[in-house]
Amino acid sequence: MRYFAELSYHGGPFFGWQKQPNQMSVQEAIEQGMSTILGSPIELTGCGRTDTGVHARQYFAHFDFSGEFPEQFLRRLNKFLPAAIAFRRIFPVGPEAHARYDAVSRSYVYQIDLQKNPFRGDMAYHFPFFGQLDPNLLQPAADLLLEYEEFYPFCKSNTDTKTNRCQLSRVAWEYAPHEQTLTFHISADRFLRGMVRLIVGMCLNVGLGKQSLEDVRSALDHQTRLTRSWSVPPQGLFLTDIRYPYV
Repeated sequence: MRYFAELSYHGGPFFGWQKQPNQMSVQEAIEQGMSTILGSPIELTGCGRTDTGVHARQYFAHFDFSGEFPEQFLRRLNKFLPAAIAFRRIFPVGPEAHARYDAVSRSYVYQIDLQKNPFRGDMAYHFPFFGQLDPNLLQPAADLLLEYEEFYPFCKSNTDTKTNRCQLSRVAWEYAPHEQTLTFHISADRFLRGMVRLIVGMCLNVGLGKQSLEDVRSALDHQTRLTRSWSVPPQGLFLTDIRYPYV
């Protein structure tokens, strides 16, 4: 029987979602907990990879299990897992359902604090250069992306991706002057590795006058690296919404 699990996690204590040698990942922590409680080896397939320090307000993974779930399994699992991981629900799906390949849309949010906030140091990027930034340039820089479907300038090097094509459906900046925050929203059918953090860095560079819209357009037209490429820190990034035809 195949199941989907819906969960959320704070990425700070982990070295990303995916299992890797000698480092604790979100995937490994969950698989250890589920295997212990169920008394059977459990292997998860996640809806995507998140890098070290990146968070997920919503995340889906699938796994196969032929036994019976013990009473109050979710409560026991949440008690067993680290505080940084919370399971919301587990539900049966068809035998061919796939958490990664069946997702039709993914959304991310990137949070920026314009003044130092001791309570959000691991959940937002403190950007101390707002006085040098023209916030009116942020949205035009983001809107430019909607004209394209190939995003080589916003993909980390040395990745195993077979295509740089992504269909963006939303890019939006929000400035909250009273809260002294900037928030970036982006949705697409898929994302390249490191793509969102590189896009946020590009927009900020445009707003700082370190890069022009013409520079960005040229890089996208020719599918080349930007002359100034900036991947902003991971702690401000949240995976927020994954959508499936059957969920």
